[in-house]
Amino acid sequence: MSGVALIDYGAGNLHSVYNALRKAGAGDVVITADADVVARAERIVLPGVGAFRACRDALVAIPGMVEAMGEAVHRRGVPFLGVCVGMQLLADAGEEFGRHEGLGWIGGTVRLMQPDDASIKVPHMGWNDVVLNGAPPLIEAGEAYFLHSYHFEATDPAHVAAVTDHGGPLVAAVARDTIIGCQFHPEKSQTYGLSFLSRFLDWKP
Repeated sequence: MSGVALIDYGAGNLHSVYNALRKAGAGDVVITADADVVARAERIVLPGVGAFRACRDALVAIPGMVEAMGEAVHRRGVPFLGVCVGMQLLADAGEEFGRHEGLGWIGGTVRLMQPDDASIKVPHMGWNDVVLNGAPPLIEAGEAYFLHSYHFEATDPAHVAAVTDHGGPLVAAVARDTIIGCQFHPEKSQTYGLSFLSRFLDWKP
């Protein structure tokens, strides 16, 4: 049984996330592209930077990886964290460079941001407030670092754990069962991000 499996599918700043997990208190983090390791893990982290389609294709290209993730999360109830595009891949579909199927773990579609004010720039880049929605697991109010042009539109508002604002409300985090995803980058969010990762490491949903 491995501790934290940090999935390597060529689509994330793995070493920054690895270092942040270690600073947050993880004693056993394995960077892996091995589906068997992921299937046995006690916690799973899926990072991601870049385009939805490229990330999805890279993940699906690893033999057995999506099935191993599903087995661990849905059958064994393993805590799962998706970061940035890793969160977006939880959706039913993403609309970057056409419409592409996601994992479908949390209902919703990833769409291009369209701020209410035309003077507001896309991408959404930099520090911004994280505002709680309901009583979400792990998420606390504060400020985190964001960098994205597409955002998660959740089908069920109950799955929205936190929001931020960039020319209108945007989903900052989603959660369901043992699954949580954050649009912000905890590895770039200093004390706020490390505290969030520490809570994930201790999470017993």
